[in-house]
Amino acid sequence: MKKIPDTDKKPILLLQPTSVTTAIVPLQPQEEKIISEQERLIVQVKRINQMAGELEAAILELKAIANTLTTQKRYPVLKCKNICQYFAVSVPWVKRKPDESFILTTRRVDLFRAEREAALLAQQLRQQTKKRLASQRHKKNKSGAEAHTKGLFKKVLVNKS
Repeated sequence: MKKIPDTDKKPILLLQPTSVTTAIVPLQPQEEKIISEQERLIVQVKRINQMAGELEAAILELKAIANTLTTQKRYPVLKCKNICQYFAVSVPWVKRKPDESFILTTRRVDLFRAEREAALLAQQLRQQTKKRLASQRHKKNKSGAEAHTKGLFKKVLVNKS
């Protein structure tokens, strides 16, 4: 390199050409992660089962909407008792066997589970209420009998004196 004086008295460095022996490597896209076919299969199984869950939720929501429309009186257009009929419904489902293989099958959608659970809860609450009322009556009767007995003893004592 040669230094050339500048008018501002600052040296300027000049680069002399050098021979280029290597080319600039062009930018390469990053290698995509290569996944095995078994990993792809597992991902697809999870995707199918997730979609089945979403489909089941959508079916149950359809039933809830239909029930709401049926019970509301502000929809006189609906002259039938039920706006929707229900038959057995299932969604695709992939199960894994103990030998690590898969089975593509179906899973039943329980359309009336909510109604059964609500009826069971109502029955349990009625039983709890009956027990609580019976217990309260027993305590009341027991305390009433004791008060009546105490009152008799007081009367007897008063009459003797």
